[in-house]
Amino acid sequence: MLKCGLKGKQERFVTTELTAASYGSGALEVFATPAMIALLEETAWKSVAPHLDPGCSTVGTKVNVSHLAATPLGMRVWCESELVEIDRRRLVFQIAVYDETGLIGEGTHERFVVENERFLKKAQEKKAL
Repeated sequence: MLKCGLKGKQERFVTTELTAASYGSGALEVFATPAMIALLEETAWKSVAPHLDPGCSTVGTKVNVSHLAATPLGMRVWCESELVEIDRRRLVFQIAVYDETGLIGEGTHERFVVENERFLKKAQEKKAL
């Protein structure tokens, strides 16, 4: 069962594939903002997945984060999430992202609970248009 206060944590090391130069979001070999967003989305969905009804998952719908500091290749980064609001199917998470020197990103992330089959069917119907 979903309840406010559920927390998650995911971590990784900054590799070449996670840099702004690789993502195309910049020219420098530092942790990319899109990689940070992927990390925070993974942290949020994994934190609530065990608490969902069978056949359901969540999809991201909104990200409002600030990327506060650069992180070089080889450094460890991690994200911590907390579910802070539940409004029917809408879930809001407070997000903080860190590297070994401190806070590098913060903000909120919104996800919606969906029924997998129904959601995928609706997405596939776009092909027929």
